[in-house]
Amino acid sequence: METLTATVREAGQGEQRWFCGGGRHTWLATEAETGGAFLAFEDALDLGKVTPLHIHPDADETFYLLEGEIALHIAGEQRQLGAGGIAVIPRGIPHAFMVISPQARMLCLQTPGSGEAFYKLASEPVVAGEPAIPVDFDRVRAAAAQTHAIEIVGPPPF
Repeated sequence: METLTATVREAGQGEQRWFCGGGRHTWLATEAETGGAFLAFEDALDLGKVTPLHIHPDADETFYLLEGEIALHIAGEQRQLGAGGIAVIPRGIPHAFMVISPQARMLCLQTPGSGEAFYKLASEPVVAGEPAIPVDFDRVRAAAAQTHAIEIVGPPPF
């Protein structure tokens, strides 16, 4: 049995990556650090960031909105979620979101932490002084197909 050590990060610490679907991830707790129990990252997003309709076949996903507002589509129903709101999406449930405020920040938690390989393949490290990388949904689809961590089931439903 693997013995884990404590992980403590101050604000702003943690690996930062430009996600090819839009947004900057700051990784707060990795799959390795949690023994696979979960993956936690902060997602900093701009107005208009949208995801395709997708499922996570083997992980539950939780969004806790730290600031801003998103439109959320879960299993055919649409809702708005603002700062302080939470959405818990069980594995296999189709969902998508779109940022509807100038910026948004949310804490994303996936349990178990089996999706880390997908996010690594579908992102690039943030390099200080360099601009964000452009959205590349082909790369996101390829990472999804390679890792099976997500399955894209349709276009953005907004």
